[in-house]
Amino acid sequence: MAGLINLLLPEQQKPMIRLVKRALLTLEKLSKVFIRSSMGRGLYGRRVFLGLFLSLLAACNTSTPTSIMILTPTTSLPGTLPPPTSTLRPTLTSTHFPSPTLPPTNQPPSTAQAACLETKGHVEISQLVTGLLREPLDYRVYLPPCYEFDTNRHYPVLYLIHGQSYNDDQWERLGAGQVADVLITKDEIVPFLIVMPRDRVWSQPDQDMFGEAVIQSLVPWIDTHYRTLADRKYRAVGGLSRGAGWAVHLALSHWELFGTLGAHSLPIFWSDTDYIKKWLDEIPFDKLPRIYMDIGDDDRTEVMKSAVWFENLLTKRGIPHEWHLFAGPHEEIYWQTHLEQYLRWYTADW
Repeated sequence: MAGLINLLLPEQQKPMIRLVKRALLTLEKLSKVFIRSSMGRGLYGRRVFLGLFLSLLAACNTSTPTSIMILTPTTSLPGTLPPPTSTLRPTLTSTHFPSPTLPPTNQPPSTAQAACLETKGHVEISQLVTGLLREPLDYRVYLPPCYEFDTNRHYPVLYLIHGQSYNDDQWERLGAGQVADVLITKDEIVPFLIVMPRDRVWSQPDQDMFGEAVIQSLVPWIDTHYRTLADRKYRAVGGLSRGAGWAVHLALSHWELFGTLGAHSLPIFWSDTDYIKKWLDEIPFDKLPRIYMDIGDDDRTEVMKSAVWFENLLTKRGIPHEWHLFAGPHEEIYWQTHLEQYLRWYTADW
């Protein structure tokens, strides 16, 4: 045992060896006597003997206590730490080496990241009181996925106007928001807002103040209360049937507000026929809106004549536009069938 003490103790502790040796000799004598006694027999006796041994060993060292570092054999090169293993347990030493922190796994995404996983927008329904109309102006606003979370982003706006005998829910029923959700989620079109106002009166624009309410009240309201790109380049207007007539009226009479015009199954307002040529003359050629027109080959005769008249006018003046004659009647199923094509076209330059 004395040899073991020589191996374990550091160099500065070797003067104590003689004291330890004497203590061991004394303990060996005592142990023989103690073990022969009845008290030394059994587990209790061995515990008492061990306590005496430790007390005597501690008493031999009257100098200032120092920590003892137990070294174990290793194949590592000097100055390097042994490779970590998953089976070793730490031994009691005077130095603590903290375990390395592993990168988190399956960590839930942050709020902003989770928001960007949204695949569906939502529609807000409201109304705006304006002195231009006897009743409040009802409207709906489609907000694209992640609108509520990406608060630094501003969006283009598409105004879509319903047809006669319908209201502001028509475009939503046809699936405008759902189609937009799919295309936006697939990154095939940019996120944008859709505003769908309600026209309550089936009169001509010189008697129905709906158009002026949109220009003077609704557009400023939307730009103030939503994060829009308030520039004609990023503002479009379109409509189906009577709504297409309103789209032509608004885009040409207020060309400074709209950079894109869509007319689906267009009947021109008869009160506008004397003004359309004048409006086209007043618009600088480089400020003419992008124009898209389409109609079903089985549409009503009067509507077909109106749409063809306007298309011929654009052609004669050399005004760029798209003109599509599709198969179908003047019915919702026709517009619903081409809804994806409409939205792709409106957003193409955004």
